[in-house]
Amino acid sequence: MSEAAQLDPEDRKIITLARSARARNSVAEGAAVRDETGRTYVAGTVALDSLKLSALRTAVAMAVASGATSLEAAAVVTEAESASDEDRAAVRDLGGAGTPVLLAGLDGTLRATLPA
Repeated sequence: MSEAAQLDPEDRKIITLARSARARNSVAEGAAVRDETGRTYVAGTVALDSLKLSALRTAVAMAVASGATSLEAAAVVTEAESASDEDRAAVRDLGGAGTPVLLAGLDGTLRATLPA
């Protein structure tokens, strides 16, 4: 059975949310994270002259700003081959090293599950 076929419904949900954020905002990446209570935080890439943040770092920042104390999972929809070290570090800072980072293509297909 493929990794995508074994995907937990809650993980599938954050990939769908990440994909929707990317499409809705016409940005390079979309991301979503799920906190320790099951709440989700969704974001797209921030590309202002004075502020540049990846979608995943923005989603983590939104979770922190909303009072999350941990993460269960993170997802990013991107054309990139992997999540950056900085993105994974942000997830690790809040969720710990074992927090899965789901890397999906633009069509929402899971390409890899990376450790934070």
